[in-house]
Amino acid sequence: MPASLPPGLPIVPSGPGEPSGFTMSPDEFEAAVQDALHSIPDRLARAMDNVAVFIDDDYVPGPGEDPDTVLLGLYEGVPLTERDSWWEAGSLPDRITIFREPILEICGSRDDVIHEVAVTVVHEIAHHFGISDDRLHELGWG
Repeated sequence: MPASLPPGLPIVPSGPGEPSGFTMSPDEFEAAVQDALHSIPDRLARAMDNVAVFIDDDYVPGPGEDPDTVLLGLYEGVPLTERDSWWEAGSLPDRITIFREPILEICGSRDDVIHEVAVTVVHEIAHHFGISDDRLHELGWG
């Protein structure tokens, strides 16, 4: 089954010779996400405002989306660059979700998982700072 991936994301393996995925417990995966978050420079971490990070098993496409859509992470919210003085009046936190199953599916080792989690976390945090997918791709974080 072909996957529809946003630009810059790795292709989900499907052919012979491709990695078939790596097994990692939810606790180990959570630790990898925590490590990635702790690797964010303090200055940037302090600049993050009203954002929560979650881990979910998989992305479920919404109505009207391609049912084969695969995401490794998702940022939902209002980037810092688009907030105005009214934004803080009752706004819910921005949400970053890291999807465990698709990341494990494209990785062949623990090191691959740790690397892919770190790239995904940086990518989604960059969206919080208003950096687009196109720019992230140009920078090598797509």
